[in-house]
Amino acid sequence: MDIKFNLKPASERRTEPFVPQGEVGFGRLRTDHMFMMDYQDGEWLDPRIVPYGPFEMAPGAMALHYGQSIFEGAKAFMHEDGEIYTFRLNKNAERMNRSADIVCIPNLPEAMQLEAINALIDVDRLWFPRQEGACLYIRPFIFATEDRLSVSPSSKYTFCVVLSPSGAYYGKNLNAIRLLISTKYHRAVSGGTGASKAAGNYAASLRAGKAAAEYGAAQVLYLDASNKYIEEVGAMNHFHILKDGTIVIPEFTDTILRSITSESILALSEELGCKVRQEPVLLEKFIADIESGEIVEAGGFGTAAVVSPVGSYIFEDGRVVTVGDGQVGPHISRIYKVFTEIQKGLRPGPDGWVKKVEHRAG
Repeated sequence: MDIKFNLKPASERRTEPFVPQGEVGFGRLRTDHMFMMDYQDGEWLDPRIVPYGPFEMAPGAMALHYGQSIFEGAKAFMHEDGEIYTFRLNKNAERMNRSADIVCIPNLPEAMQLEAINALIDVDRLWFPRQEGACLYIRPFIFATEDRLSVSPSSKYTFCVVLSPSGAYYGKNLNAIRLLISTKYHRAVSGGTGASKAAGNYAASLRAGKAAAEYGAAQVLYLDASNKYIEEVGAMNHFHILKDGTIVIPEFTDTILRSITSESILALSEELGCKVRQEPVLLEKFIADIESGEIVEAGGFGTAAVVSPVGSYIFEDGRVVTVGDGQVGPHISRIYKVFTEIQKGLRPGPDGWVKKVEHRAG
């Protein structure tokens, strides 16, 4: 891929490593540049890295009216050798194309996605925050740009990648959260877009998120349309841990987004020293097993936080169910430690999971 580099003048871009003076936060900052590429006439064209800034878009662009837009979220980490490494980025590229299929966006070859992201990270590598627990958060996305007001797939798209220098999601310590178990709000139904990272899925979750906040909960634990089975949390895959240490993740369906973190945990059972399995999870049994002590820990898996421990669940009638003692348990602490040490290069992981961002010539 022949990428054009239209960079900011040297006097206007970062020339020294980024050493934050305080907490960086998550997802707030941007680097100097972004990657862009356009789709028209059946092919992806004009790959380029340009200064970060506003898009020029027609008011009739179909993404604005019909929500034809998808995105991904990944992270890059600095290892002890001072180099930057991505984590399982190929899995994000695969999932981008699965999402594209669901909302009728043309696939973007995985190799092109990876080259685009690595080139952008290399250009803006000085933006990596020199701070404990920091990362470069990677946000690739595709949106429809054809200026047309009829409901059908667009014939034109833009692929873009932006980077966000981010700090540790939890600071120094993991914190247990509360989830609202809702029978009123549903994230997805079979045959819909639930298995994709479509922008509209997240817009539809905002109302439920506001309801959760009214109950003092961080997010909603969604059930299936029958209100019988646990599906996923607003921005995470759900899981629970049995007293024998077994990790249970709800079975992936077309209403659950296939979390790369969950897939990674499934592959790390030997490293974690426990069994990991997937199965349908009945809400009634889940609650009974918490109350009996069969379930000792629970939480969510996702890119941003890696692991979010859940201390309690609240129902819409105000009933509260507490997991164990309501605090972060030893199993979740170990999962977080093992996973983040692999990401940071402090522990060997499966072959190919971390990839060095090479320095491009010139």
